[in-house]
Amino acid sequence: MKILIIRFSSIGDIVLTTPVIRCVKQQVPDAEVHFLTKKSFRGLIASNPYVNKLHMLDNNWDEMIARLQTEKFDLVIDLHKNLRTLRVKRALHGVKSVAFNKLNIEKFLLTSFLKINILPDKHIVDRCLETVKFLDVENDGQGLDFFIPPADELPMSDLPLSHHFGYVGVVIGAALNTKKLPLDKLKALCAAIDFPVILLGGPEDRTEGDLIAAHDPVRIYNACGKFNLNESAWLVKNAKTIVTHDTGLMHIAAAFKKPVISIWGNTVPAFGMTPYYGAKMVASRIFEVKGLSCRPCSKIGHKKCPKGHFKCMNQQDIPAIAAAATSFK
Repeated sequence: MKILIIRFSSIGDIVLTTPVIRCVKQQVPDAEVHFLTKKSFRGLIASNPYVNKLHMLDNNWDEMIARLQTEKFDLVIDLHKNLRTLRVKRALHGVKSVAFNKLNIEKFLLTSFLKINILPDKHIVDRCLETVKFLDVENDGQGLDFFIPPADELPMSDLPLSHHFGYVGVVIGAALNTKKLPLDKLKALCAAIDFPVILLGGPEDRTEGDLIAAHDPVRIYNACGKFNLNESAWLVKNAKTIVTHDTGLMHIAAAFKKPVISIWGNTVPAFGMTPYYGAKMVASRIFEVKGLSCRPCSKIGHKKCPKGHFKCMNQQDIPAIAAAATSFK
């Protein structure tokens, strides 16, 4: 059976689809698994041994559709479910398709002024796997996958000598500002972690990383923007523990079964996207400011707090987070 799985973006969401990829490949007889994503995210899937062929959405939609039509798929598994995936499915005339239920109405009720929570108490990975249940695919309990190409495995010599014997990874960035601690809180957090720290993030986080690392340039190493995604994943894999906002690197850390200290602002664990380990028990902690009538204010995030006070991050217990980050010692 030739199967196309679609998830266009983003980092965390694609990583969360990996149990579906693996379970379909291993449990469906003679499964040939193809995956369609944006070109910018190809590195997340390119080394996945459970994917037979990778297809990419780039600037030429017609060429992409023509390539997909030549494959003669038997089934499309739509784990993104938006207008673009609908266009793909319509272009693949007559191919059976199934789509993930995004529960947008339920999320709206929770994020609106009503704050009504009727979301199922179920992780999004388990809900994705329900999409392929009709294929007799079951959760194998192995959790998430992330495969780092050998070329992106860093030598320890790329890190300061002070970090060769262990470090805490602190992810300082996030897709939107209401999902991340303000700079002063990040400074206080990293200053309070009594252990070598590596700051993780993209090029856009480098300036803030420099300001945080200035407190103790020997103990705090700013890796933001210095490494590509797979190299950053290597840093995550080799950390003692990861402190992170609700980000893609949080899910990559879970794929490596790392202890995760996750910090939640305008989004909430009730959305079903907490660190996912499968059947393996891994120590992890969730920090959130409960009891705020304005939270969650969005299923994704905002550039700034709609209320102006940003209590969901300004009231985080920084000493407790720092203590949790070094609880492995």
